[in-house]
Amino acid sequence: MSTGIQAPPPRIRGPLRGIYAGNTRAVLARGLKVVARNNYLVVLSGFFEPVFYLLSMGLGLGALIGTVQFNGHDIAYAAYIAPALMAVSAMNGALYDSTTNVFFRMRYGKIYDQMLSTSLGPLDVALGEILLALFRGLLYAGGFMAVTTLLGLNLSWTALLAVPAALLIAFGFASVGLAATSYMKSFQHLDVVFFVMLPMFLLSATFFPIEVYPEVVQWVIKALPLWHAVDLIRQLTTGFVTPGLFGHVTYFAVMILLGVTLATRRLRALFLR
Repeated sequence: MSTGIQAPPPRIRGPLRGIYAGNTRAVLARGLKVVARNNYLVVLSGFFEPVFYLLSMGLGLGALIGTVQFNGHDIAYAAYIAPALMAVSAMNGALYDSTTNVFFRMRYGKIYDQMLSTSLGPLDVALGEILLALFRGLLYAGGFMAVTTLLGLNLSWTALLAVPAALLIAFGFASVGLAATSYMKSFQHLDVVFFVMLPMFLLSATFFPIEVYPEVVQWVIKALPLWHAVDLIRQLTTGFVTPGLFGHVTYFAVMILLGVTLATRRLRALFLR
């Protein structure tokens, strides 16, 4: 007779049985404890990058540029780039956590091997890691929102919806980031992530209207997730909302569904063979 403590059997029935034990909170709680004890300075440091961009580009260069057109309305340059930088904050927080940190835990810390030797399923682990990345994205976006509010750069009451929108954006990037990381085998593969992030940051109507590009290039940029993120939050903070907003929300809903599904399958294939 075994004297060891056995994990309770999964209570989930149906198609999720075997991949989901309904205990995502355990994965999230562990991650938050690690952040609180060891990584809080690293997490907090990521908040300042978009703030410095806003102060230098928005308030500094913005004094020379004046106004920019958005959806047929003239707005101050600082108010134009502020929502874009908020979207970038959500993306950065989510991607950094779901790629670099997850890669270390997966390939070197062997954390997931230990987690999946318990009653936890791959969907528990995937959702827990995504929610942890979502928390980081929320910190960045929420902090940046507070700064832009103090500077008077939120032009409409609809800006209140910008933080939930940033959560949706972070969820999308975290899901895809986790799925992509599951295919990586060395730290060099992480360079691909940053190689993709930089041009998205520069080209996704972050600092100037997308209309400056040729039409063919515009269509390419509009396929990028960061452009959808930027335009979504910009519509909310300026109040110049169009029906295209629902297209942005749908884009990220599909992104989340695909990312979570692929990440769960990959974790199951890697650790439950």
